[in-house]
Amino acid sequence: MKRVVSVSLGSSRRDHRVEVELLGERFEISRRGTDGNFDRALELLKELDGKVDAIGLGGIDVYLYAGKTRYVVRDGKKLMDAVQKTPVVDGSGLKNTLERETVYYLREHTDLLPPGTRVLMVSAVDRFGMAEAFAELGCDLTFGDLIFAAGIPYPIRTVKELEELAARLLPEMSKLPFHMLYPTGKKQETQDEEKVKKFGHYYREAQVIAGDYHLVRRYMPRLDGQTIITNTTTADDVAFLKEKGAGCLVTTTPEFQGRSFGTNVMEAVLVALLQKPWEQITPRDYLDLLQRLDFKPRVVYLR
Repeated sequence: MKRVVSVSLGSSRRDHRVEVELLGERFEISRRGTDGNFDRALELLKELDGKVDAIGLGGIDVYLYAGKTRYVVRDGKKLMDAVQKTPVVDGSGLKNTLERETVYYLREHTDLLPPGTRVLMVSAVDRFGMAEAFAELGCDLTFGDLIFAAGIPYPIRTVKELEELAARLLPEMSKLPFHMLYPTGKKQETQDEEKVKKFGHYYREAQVIAGDYHLVRRYMPRLDGQTIITNTTTADDVAFLKEKGAGCLVTTTPEFQGRSFGTNVMEAVLVALLQKPWEQITPRDYLDLLQRLDFKPRVVYLR
């Protein structure tokens, strides 16, 4: 049996373990949160190195993309470098393939993304492939990277502007401690009430809200039937979205035994199946394997 483990800076309350069969291979897939404790995450990664088939890094990015430029997040790279033997990924490769394909799938197979759909992405630099796909399909875009990360009420409207801002800001921002850029540990379980009140209108004006679940949740006001396109969700998350008034939930990763896992976990599963060094894996490799696995977005109507 192949073992894949996600080591996350997120809350340990979201830990989960499943056994599944994929393409004839048995997998044990698990998530282990460290409640925002960076040193504990380092220690756990070193413990697992060489003892499992692939590792995903959760609750943190290693690489951010804008256009053809890749930016390295210093704290994420420090965690990745702690692993010397086992393949380790952060989900960025899958974000650029699976999540892009999710947007195309929704246009082709559902009525959730007609041309001109008003889409809010709470953060687009960590999901540039998805942002490009929305733009290609003619959606009316608002990227909230400056709004929610920095508290600057400036909506970014185009992929080109996002790319230009990323080139100016990410070289320095990527050096900051990661907890300053993204909620870790217990912060993932609370809302930023000040920003909910101040910037909630961006959610209400949108028809579709997309992005990392913890960011989507952290700033979410009362909704009126909006569609949420996100990644990892548990049964409690689905209940939260229903309570907030969301109309539909789309998760880009498949559901295993009642919950979806993060892109880092699923990319680690693909790496274990491909049995190639991560540096040699191409987007085409991922797309071909996803087709064989027949992974499709999960669409759940909440109303």
